[in-house]
Amino acid sequence: MDVLADVGGRPGLDCKGFCSYCYFRGVKAVEPFGCQHCMPFKKGCDYCSRGIIEGYPGFKPMQMVAFEVAQKTFGSVPDKVTISGGGDMSCYPDLLPLARMLGQGKVPIHLGYTSGKGFSRGDEAEPLIKAGVNEVSFTVFSTRPELRHRYMADKYPEASITNLRRFCESCDVYAAAVLIPGVNDKVELEKTCSDLEEMGAKGLILMRFANATEHGLILGNAPIISGVVSHTAEEFKQIVTDVSKSYKFRVTGTPLWDPQTGAPFALASHREEIGKLPAVTKSATIITSSIAQPLLSAIFDELGGKVNVLPVAKDVGCLMTIKDLAGLDLNRVKETVIIPGRMLAYDKEIHRALTRDGKDRLVRRGPDRLTVDGEMSISMTEREVLDLELEAFKELIEAINALGV
Repeated sequence: MDVLADVGGRPGLDCKGFCSYCYFRGVKAVEPFGCQHCMPFKKGCDYCSRGIIEGYPGFKPMQMVAFEVAQKTFGSVPDKVTISGGGDMSCYPDLLPLARMLGQGKVPIHLGYTSGKGFSRGDEAEPLIKAGVNEVSFTVFSTRPELRHRYMADKYPEASITNLRRFCESCDVYAAAVLIPGVNDKVELEKTCSDLEEMGAKGLILMRFANATEHGLILGNAPIISGVVSHTAEEFKQIVTDVSKSYKFRVTGTPLWDPQTGAPFALASHREEIGKLPAVTKSATIITSSIAQPLLSAIFDELGGKVNVLPVAKDVGCLMTIKDLAGLDLNRVKETVIIPGRMLAYDKEIHRALTRDGKDRLVRRGPDRLTVDGEMSISMTEREVLDLELEAFKELIEAINALGV
């Protein structure tokens, strides 16, 4: 049993200030998008009005976190506890006593998102390791202190890197870096990777810098950094591939890709695995993101071509909004339509947008997840990714066969 200890926290406020590239920086008040959790009679719920902007109070008191964990475990000893939340874990004031309380000297602890900005001395990692921390998700950005100071607002970058090194010596450390063109890519990325390899990091998640609405900035704050042109999807994929070939640790990317497992949509390059899926007997249209579209098309072409897959101008399916449907050519949309399960739009508005040509269509949400991105796949095997996709696509095909024409 793996348990989440949610300590709360707010981006920008409970992490010693916004990083310059943070996708929550400059967020404006937005109306609820609507989502799968909304009631049929009301657009807007806690998730799509507050949850997606992490508009919650600050860090929770330690006793509250401990009580919530106790409720989840019912007195039994969990296999692992993940301490995470909306802020930076290194900034949580009671991190060490909480780790000691939850670990009790025998329960392994995964330290969720941290950038190390809450560390100031350089010796904070040691007692956390002794308390049971054995896995850490650490946003490094760069191992050059001046770059961390400038772009992450890290007041003590040397201390952060010293703690990162100590974590690497005793824990499974999955580092992460948002790549800003001309800042921490190319030569700077090579230095960071070389340092991480020397430290003993287990993996590195590369994240393409989102700086435009089509990248997923839907909270009215694009661009985050004026004048910066992010890597294209193909450029980014090549960077991930090159880094993966050059270093010993595991490398993945988000929104794509994982050279080791082939995610996202690893099935697209495994025809023999696609053959394990049910036959597609009905016709339907799938509307998805620009990155997912060619991969989904390849899979459904292997399944007989009865399903056409149409893209919108958004890189990530779960960040699609009602605006993304405005430019869709409805002449290409069939009578049954499947949209991403987590698309941020109100069901009634989706139906209205997809029937504006006067043709009635049956619109349904697909599974919440058809595949995984680099943040998940970095700790998965190729077999695990394929099995997850096979199960999700089986559910999708069953829906198409039940609802299609």
